[in-house]
Amino acid sequence: MATLQIRIDDSLKQKSDSLFSGLGLDTPTAVRIFLTVAQEYQGFPFPIQHKPLSAETIEALEDARSHRNLHGPYTTADEAVAAMLED
Repeated sequence: MATLQIRIDDSLKQKSDSLFSGLGLDTPTAVRIFLTVAQEYQGFPFPIQHKPLSAETIEALEDARSHRNLHGPYTTADEAVAAMLED
């Protein structure tokens, strides 16, 4: 039997441990399941793609690139938070 060692962010590890524990699994078992299913599919067992952007996000990106509908600059964080809460 082989040993697989990977380095991942501590936060990702903790969140994954919690997720898989809620499913009745430990993380190494979840990884074994993923690798087994990937072999059956001969690739990823799910589509790998960019998450589509919402129309609201696209509009915000266009506004930012065109310097439209921008607020600020703010002199304090409290001033920026107050402006966000106005909407």
